[in-house]
Amino acid sequence: MNSVYFTQEHQLFRDSLKDFLQKEVVPHIDKWENTGTIERFIWKKLAAMGYFGLATPESEEGLGLDLFYTVILLEELQKINSGGFAAAIWAHVYLAMTHLNKNANPSQKRAYLIPSVNGDKIGCLGVTEPFGGSDVASMRTTAIKQENCYIINGSKTFITNGVYGDYVILAAKTDPKAGNKGISLFIVDLNSDGITANKLNKLGWRASDTAELAFDNVKVPTENLMGGEGTGFTFIMEAFALERLVMAINAHARAEYALDYALQYMSEREAFGKSINQFQALRHRLVDLYADMDLCKHYNYGVVNKLDKGEYAVKEATISKLKSTEMADAVIYNCLQFLGGYGYVEDYPMARLLRDSRLGPIGGGTSEILKEIVAKIIIDKKEYKSPNQ
Repeated sequence: MNSVYFTQEHQLFRDSLKDFLQKEVVPHIDKWENTGTIERFIWKKLAAMGYFGLATPESEEGLGLDLFYTVILLEELQKINSGGFAAAIWAHVYLAMTHLNKNANPSQKRAYLIPSVNGDKIGCLGVTEPFGGSDVASMRTTAIKQENCYIINGSKTFITNGVYGDYVILAAKTDPKAGNKGISLFIVDLNSDGITANKLNKLGWRASDTAELAFDNVKVPTENLMGGEGTGFTFIMEAFALERLVMAINAHARAEYALDYALQYMSEREAFGKSINQFQALRHRLVDLYADMDLCKHYNYGVVNKLDKGEYAVKEATISKLKSTEMADAVIYNCLQFLGGYGYVEDYPMARLLRDSRLGPIGGGTSEILKEIVAKIIIDKKEYKSPNQ
């Protein structure tokens, strides 16, 4: 692969990952999609290959690799046609573990990060609330300190891995009167007394478990507070750029997968004595879709390069998610149309792709919210600075 971003080592990693997914994951996908449960054995197999530790330093038993290895993992997960399986993996590695990597202290890393790298613990991130959505500062979940613990009350929703996971990186208000400056992050064991999980019945992402979590006087040890009190909002905002970029990469990868499948189908499907890829109306529509996908993909790679260099690319990552997720919806909708009636049949990949893709412009910040963020940057000249600056 000739690329300014990917080396021969990257390509060898991609080839190995493709082979692993085809042998170890693909045979189980339909079962997991039907049951809504990803069997635990696959987490250990993924961990044994090092896939959970790509961005974790070697000192915490990870591999400490550059961010383009993450790109490869995300892209190939999208190309086995289970948005739910992919979501479960990246929610563990790039939502929960991102906070452990950046914000946990040494003892917390020993207790949660290293087991996460090794597939012994599965994590999730608990920020969104039933009444809050993208308005993080308005969260109602509270954590009130009492001697050597915090008492947590409240609820979270749309939590990937929230049913079958082991811990949640939980945002709660330690000072309810301080607005976003009163938000703190905690590591909370999901088997703690007082936690109940309700599994949501979703349109797509059927293989993954998505929970509404309720916390009723849940006791959390003070040593499970990440950073200091009141630092949670800063931690959450800092992680949003990576989360949105992850969803953008997912989007361009599933769009590319849909186009590849449609191209193959169109070369084999005949109408009026010739393959349908020879009809000008279809050819030109496909070219437009491919061009949109390719533009998003290479823009996303540029943003990855910025983040890999340590730049705080809030504007660019937000644009990546905004444009890539909307592009993927349009591409997959049209690719289903290319398949005609077969596109509407579950034996073909487009129906599941269409369902799974629809969450893209919603999760991790809706398109409407993202447009307002970009508007504040380019119109109102608002600056978003790294907490480390």
